[in-house]
Amino acid sequence: MTARQINIGVVGLGRAFTLMLPTFLHDTRVNLVAATDPIDVARAQFEKDFATPAYESIEALCADPQVDVVYIASPHQFHADHVCMAAAHGKHILVEKPMALSLDECTRMIAAARSADVHLMVGHSHSFNTPVQRCRDIIESGKYGSVKMINALNFTDFLYRPRRPEELNTAAGGGVIHSQATHQIDIVRMLGGGQVDSVRAMTGAWDSNRPTEGAYSALLAFAGGAFASSTYSGYGHYDSDELMAGIGEMGQTKNPADYGAARKRLLNAATSDQETALKAARNYGGKLYTPSFALPADLAHQHFGQIIISCEKADLRPSATGIAIYTNGEKIWHALPAPRVPREEVINELFDCVVRDKPASHSGEWARATTAVCLAILASAKSGQDCKPAHQVSYSCDL
Repeated sequence: MTARQINIGVVGLGRAFTLMLPTFLHDTRVNLVAATDPIDVARAQFEKDFATPAYESIEALCADPQVDVVYIASPHQFHADHVCMAAAHGKHILVEKPMALSLDECTRMIAAARSADVHLMVGHSHSFNTPVQRCRDIIESGKYGSVKMINALNFTDFLYRPRRPEELNTAAGGGVIHSQATHQIDIVRMLGGGQVDSVRAMTGAWDSNRPTEGAYSALLAFAGGAFASSTYSGYGHYDSDELMAGIGEMGQTKNPADYGAARKRLLNAATSDQETALKAARNYGGKLYTPSFALPADLAHQHFGQIIISCEKADLRPSATGIAIYTNGEKIWHALPAPRVPREEVINELFDCVVRDKPASHSGEWARATTAVCLAILASAKSGQDCKPAHQVSYSCDL
């Protein structure tokens, strides 16, 4: 490893990897040097694209001396074992959200990284997004007083994108709580200070053909008195990107004619096996995979729906292009320059960890606290009672 570049080995060449790929390709501080995936065509595509080895096993990848950081983008249920294996080989770790499916697994991952004296960082989650980070800076400045209330809202077609069977099984990490609440809860925890005292939630599972949670609403109470309302639906009807000036989650301008595309696509996958095959075909290296390495000219910041932060003296609303501040007497608009590289913020933090040996803000301890809140959403919805999540920490790296 040089002072300017981090060599990354990828575990899992699926959807998460393809979303991070533009970052890896366009940020000169990182270099893809190896990968592993159980699918032959995905490994062949990686070797073709990067002229570097694609191993059949994670053990072989972790043993590669060229790898500085293992990026773990395997299915949720494998994160804990894969993190522990990477740590045992002395590799720094970037693991996709959700960190894991249980708090015991999270704790085991944290312990493995500590024992090996390697950095463990969890992401991408949308709390990395620059507009969210800038709102946090404004809050910390104290200019508009303390946070009192946060409202987060996102409606997408998540549940109707092609899925493997386990992605529709909550116990195996499926549904919107593990995959999508992780984003939203990470954001509101960052903005609210991090420490959630209680959770009261309800969830919706309204399609018997996709028997997992597709929606939730949760009320979070923070230490210090702030509270947050978090609502998400992945049922593919209303699209809350209408509230974001038609800019999609990945910062792309959306074509209104694409409305309903996810549900229409599934019409060609009548069985679970056909849906699994459709997902594989669309993934990296599949027969429907269409590589696009160029960045769009009109790229905006990524987002996770509408967020409004109510402080004592103003409301803040981050968007894909800037931050609107609504004070007692005026509306202030802080435009943000377009991102140079998508998810550059992830590499900023990873670079600080690996090269400068700085502790991660999105650490294992931080992500475990987010997982605890997500599990509390499920528990509260089941019991009809308030739940107190464990392992809560502040965002100020007071871990």
